[in-house]
Amino acid sequence: MNRSRHRAALWERVPGGLDGRRMLSVAFVDRTGSGLWEAVSVLYFTYVAGLSLAQIGTLVAASGAVGIAGAPLGGRIADRLPLTRVLISLQTVRAAAAFALLTTDNFALLLLFASVGSFGDRSANVLTKLYAARIAGPERVRYQAVSRTVANAGWAVGGLAAAGALAIGSASAYAWLLAGNALSFLGSALITALCAEPPTPSRTVAKSGRPAPEPSPTNPWRDRRYLAFVATETVLFLDDAVFKVGLPLWAVHATDAPHGLVPLLMVINNVMVVGLQVPLARFGTTTPAARRLLIPLSVTFVVAGVAIAASATPGAGPAAAFLVAATIAFTLAEIVHATISWELSIALAPDAAQGSYLGVHGLAQSVQRSIGPLAVTAAIATGPAGWIAFGTAIAGTCLVQYRLVRPRAVRAPLSVPSITVSEH
Repeated sequence: MNRSRHRAALWERVPGGLDGRRMLSVAFVDRTGSGLWEAVSVLYFTYVAGLSLAQIGTLVAASGAVGIAGAPLGGRIADRLPLTRVLISLQTVRAAAAFALLTTDNFALLLLFASVGSFGDRSANVLTKLYAARIAGPERVRYQAVSRTVANAGWAVGGLAAAGALAIGSASAYAWLLAGNALSFLGSALITALCAEPPTPSRTVAKSGRPAPEPSPTNPWRDRRYLAFVATETVLFLDDAVFKVGLPLWAVHATDAPHGLVPLLMVINNVMVVGLQVPLARFGTTTPAARRLLIPLSVTFVVAGVAIAASATPGAGPAAAFLVAATIAFTLAEIVHATISWELSIALAPDAAQGSYLGVHGLAQSVQRSIGPLAVTAAIATGPAGWIAFGTAIAGTCLVQYRLVRPRAVRAPLSVPSITVSEH
């Protein structure tokens, strides 16, 4: 009973009030649907649509490339139109694209529908973060940590449901999972329709009465410092490729660890994110604090690289122990970087162009999805030394970013809290 009351109290304290809680529900429903689909998408295209391996590879790569454009375009549109309306439209487009996949086995049409869905996915992801930034205000880091925890829980629920469908193994089971994914987007759109339009930043004034900083560029493509920051972010997001490609391939092909350990490593990652994202977020709730976290983050990446390299040690026991250590280290890096990335991506963006800037920042994750698998397979091909070099390179990138976001690079004074006022 006391635990239930405690959880209810935590839910009531979510930044952004009722609308903030509704948007968390959107994150859970959306990610649950994605968990249903991504676990079986390749199998669906193989056994239901009848595509060849080459066609599936082309479809995934091409649709992913189209999705890269979704982040900056979605952010730019959100700076000009009501955010909730744009988000509802994107969720509806994603639902239509998912349902359309059920209607054909023609490769060209499947490629078209998958590309539209990928574009909507990347756009919606940026706009959801923008909504959080506007609704949560100074508590945006904590809100994003809660949102990421809820989203990971949704992934887990969707993945478990997909695992049950895989046990059935029929074409209709795959089709129902795809339909479930489409329905999750419709559900997300309906919940978003209940959310109020968040306030749009207008003019920022320092509480101390100090003069406002000099006008900042509102076009992220002309902001060389922000583009350099996004470039470093692309490298720091490589932990995603480690879990999706690197660890499974390395564990199976280069270590003596039992193959059954691989799914357990993914479970460790998910459980740690759900359990630690919110508690650890409190160490990066301000811009200076987030910047300072880049130093321990660099050390964590080095430790992770050394641990996965050491897993090549002969023997199932030592190999498994080092793989678990590497998983823990890479997961801690993922959690800490998520906090840093969220705070700095907003702090470096001018209020008048938050959508455009966040859209360009979204390119980091999109591009990483293309280059990440190549980077980790290169590390695997090089052997243990490749993983040490991999971790060291990312650690060096942390230090580069630490210099890029030094105090004078931020739009507003770091030590002075600010308030937003409307212009009349």
